[in-house]
Amino acid sequence: MSKSPAPEISWARKEDEDWADTVQVRLALDEEVPVGFAEEVLAEAHQLVEEAGQPAREVFGDPAAYARSVAAERVSETYRAGIDTRGMRPAERLGAALGSMGFLLFAVFGLVWIQDGLWVGVNWASVATFTGIGVGVSAGCVAFVARAAGLFRGMWWFLAGAAAAFAGAVTLAGTLSDERLFRVPAPVLMLAGVPLAVAAFLLPEERINRWFTPARPADGLDDEQWLARLDGLLRGRHGMKAAEARAHVAEVRQHLAAATGDARAEHAFGDVEIYALRLSEGPRRQQRVTRQKFYGALASAVLFGVLTVDSLLDPHDRSSGWVACYVGAFGCAAWGAVGEWRTLRKQRAALADPAARKP
Repeated sequence: MSKSPAPEISWARKEDEDWADTVQVRLALDEEVPVGFAEEVLAEAHQLVEEAGQPAREVFGDPAAYARSVAAERVSETYRAGIDTRGMRPAERLGAALGSMGFLLFAVFGLVWIQDGLWVGVNWASVATFTGIGVGVSAGCVAFVARAAGLFRGMWWFLAGAAAAFAGAVTLAGTLSDERLFRVPAPVLMLAGVPLAVAAFLLPEERINRWFTPARPADGLDDEQWLARLDGLLRGRHGMKAAEARAHVAEVRQHLAAATGDARAEHAFGDVEIYALRLSEGPRRQQRVTRQKFYGALASAVLFGVLTVDSLLDPHDRSSGWVACYVGAFGCAAWGAVGEWRTLRKQRAALADPAARKP
């Protein structure tokens, strides 16, 4: 059953409204909280401020510090253990991928309309190409969702499927007839992205989250299953480097080897997802998040850089609108990579100098 929308809060003072806005932004950007958590916290804060008759800053202190403290106190480990470095669960990642694909389809065929005119010719080669690209991109998106869930074996299977789809598209595009079958208005093709965007909001989140959660045996996980799951969670969901994750797994293995009796990992260390969360927390967590953002921005910059150079080398493509799109995307990605690199350097310096860390 869906929840009714929370009533809008009216703050008596402008400074209190600014304080509440800052808390809401900090909870949304910096903390891993459930949907509706910020509204619930602010409703309680509003009531206490009204009862105290004092400004919110005097009652609760700095808004950013209050957001950190309330999230740490009231968001359970069980919830945070299912969140990846981007603050999302598998269903949310998949929904974001579907929404992005829908927008990309709309934008691509919109550019085709502007550059090539209203009507788009369709032949078997183009059908094979777009089908292969669609299947490959979809499989690649699912692969990254599986990685973020700590399922590396599933990730490699889906990546192999994506590679096979791309290879099949290239092969068929070169062998099938390029004789035009019919023409389609470009706006109709633009609307093909709408179902993807709608599906992003209609996904059965709980069911999809279960798809990306390994089934737990009735008698619990044996030690090797528990350790393998720990390694996958640390590397995938929490963004640790492989060497760091293996060191944690080796430490657990040594502890089990030194323990007397038939102590099992699940009994000694508890739920593997919560244990992985505890290992991942600390001052280095944000550094891992920034490093992942940097790698993503760098990969995008390289991709669009290659596309830009390839288009500029082709005399027929130099004057097309695609070049401008590639250049713009490359600039945005490169700028993002530089920004993340600077942030990463600052975080490394802060970790090296404890006195420089923020309280």
